[in-house]
Amino acid sequence: MSYSIAEAARRSGLSIDTLRYYERIKLLDPPARDAAGRRAYSDTDLTWLEFLTKLRLTGMPIRAMREYASLRHRGVASTGRRKAILVEQRTSVAARIAELQSCMDILDYKINNYSCLEAGMYPEDSQAQEVSA
Repeated sequence: MSYSIAEAARRSGLSIDTLRYYERIKLLDPPARDAAGRRAYSDTDLTWLEFLTKLRLTGMPIRAMREYASLRHRGVASTGRRKAILVEQRTSVAARIAELQSCMDILDYKINNYSCLEAGMYPEDSQAQEVSA
């Protein structure tokens, strides 16, 4: 299947400008062109864009994404380095998840504390907690 840049943008959730930018910085291979010279994105292109979007959501720097994109053209010979990039990013994501879980635990505690206070129940440390937070 072939998609115009507008359709590829819609399907990927990225803007047309982002697609052009990714192409310019070599994150995305130049797509095929139709008879009129317009970009024609393939399903493979859209799958790659979905992966790039996930990498960005993990907070991966563009620099690392560019290295990964470059390495994938080298095939099996580059799998070790590509895996290392992903392992490094996974470690970073795991640390962020742990940090967010700690934040969630505090929110849950405070919400529960306020629910108890609203219900007329007073946890032992509720006044100390109210003063500190």
